[in-house]
Amino acid sequence: MRDLVAFDPEHVTRATLFETGNLWSEVACLDRNQSLGPITDPEADAIFTVVAGEAVFNVGRQRQRLKQWRSVLVPAGSEVSVTNASTEPLVLLVIASPPPPVRAVTG
Repeated sequence: MRDLVAFDPEHVTRATLFETGNLWSEVACLDRNQSLGPITDPEADAIFTVVAGEAVFNVGRQRQRLKQWRSVLVPAGSEVSVTNASTEPLVLLVIASPPPPVRAVTG
């Protein structure tokens, strides 16, 4: 997973970690003042885990601030947005099942 951690001051970097017919995961790296989303997938549940840094998650109408090693569940059909909540880089591990269609992983 370390090999997938890379930051770009211009945009969020994302790299697929694993993908099968049943499961998909990626590493997303957000530099200062970067956000990811909103993302919605009507079919897939997803888990977002903060690997490094601190993030603000907006899932549906709920807002949570999470630090390293905390996770949030995003049920299928819910909209999620993530913002880096500190001056330090943010690294997320995102796992979804079933794998989202291409349209759901843009953001």
